[in-house]
Amino acid sequence: MEQSLPALIRLDHPAPAPDEARNGLIADPGFGRVFTDHMVTIRYSDDLGWHSATLGPRGPLSLDPATAVLHYAQEIFEGLKAYRLTDGSMALFRPDANARRFNQSARRLAMPELPEQLFIDSIKALIDADKAWFPPVEGGSIYIRPFMIASEVFLGVKPSSEYLFMVICSAAGNYFKSGAPAIKIWVSENYTRAAPGGTGAAKCGGNYAASLIAQQEATGQGCDQVVFLDAAEHRWVEELGGMNLFFVFDDGSILTPPADGTILQGITRDSLIQLARAEGLTVREENYAIDQWREDAQSGRLVETFACGTAAVVTPVGSVHGREDSFTIGSGGPGQLTEKLRSRLVDIQRGTAPDPYGWVDRIN
Repeated sequence: MEQSLPALIRLDHPAPAPDEARNGLIADPGFGRVFTDHMVTIRYSDDLGWHSATLGPRGPLSLDPATAVLHYAQEIFEGLKAYRLTDGSMALFRPDANARRFNQSARRLAMPELPEQLFIDSIKALIDADKAWFPPVEGGSIYIRPFMIASEVFLGVKPSSEYLFMVICSAAGNYFKSGAPAIKIWVSENYTRAAPGGTGAAKCGGNYAASLIAQQEATGQGCDQVVFLDAAEHRWVEELGGMNLFFVFDDGSILTPPADGTILQGITRDSLIQLARAEGLTVREENYAIDQWREDAQSGRLVETFACGTAAVVTPVGSVHGREDSFTIGSGGPGQLTEKLRSRLVDIQRGTAPDPYGWVDRIN
């Protein structure tokens, strides 16, 4: 018998941030450092299912040192944004897709699936409570981080019998700090992000932990991001540390590596594929070799490359660097199609253009 959804209990916040303090924080929030007043917590146990759903004050967690997630990394998360539309209301962008991907990750990590409606309702309730944290900056949003951790106190390699699902929010400005019109990326030769049969298609913390040393190497080389190659042949371009890649050719066609198990099925990626095809463009989901990327850029056949993801939206790639050589994409700046697709996507997200896909989910 399917479990009924637990009711979300609302707890009063004894000391929310004063207006003056909050307004000072959101005037220039950056990314991932300015957090809102509230959070959602929902617990799971094998005997009770999902229960104890609350929306209350954001605060620290108290965890036993033997809590399973601290030892075996049984953890997943999602990332999405809340936008303010032209009429002043708040909205989410394709939260149903995030809910489905969250459960795909849960299955891969042997965790319980969260009812999709509970996932969406908890996010809407939190945004409604903290909408005053929306930053008054260009491109501003409220970044939403739902996540689930194994919370059983037990030292043993097995799926946990208890879990904690939470949602926190952060006022967000621009993701990249450099302010450059296009980013520089570093080709990782020593590290891979994921392998066939691994967790590359799941949004789990271990994938990102494994990417940090490669990202550190990229930063040390003066680059903004790292691009990973496949684990088997170290030849095929996969994705950046946290974003999918697209390649635009001089005939107007677009190629993106296939999300076939080692690459995260990005929701921004899927949206851009649909938008490009609606423009009559050919979009191929095919493998693309690093040597071919270099050759196509140098010959002029490749005219644009861009990365995409929830946090950074659509970001032009200006140049690619490695230990042996480097190459420039097009003029080294934003390309016309990159800018067109970005504008098309952002206009739908912010309600300044029609939404024929039903992607925008209003909150209030």
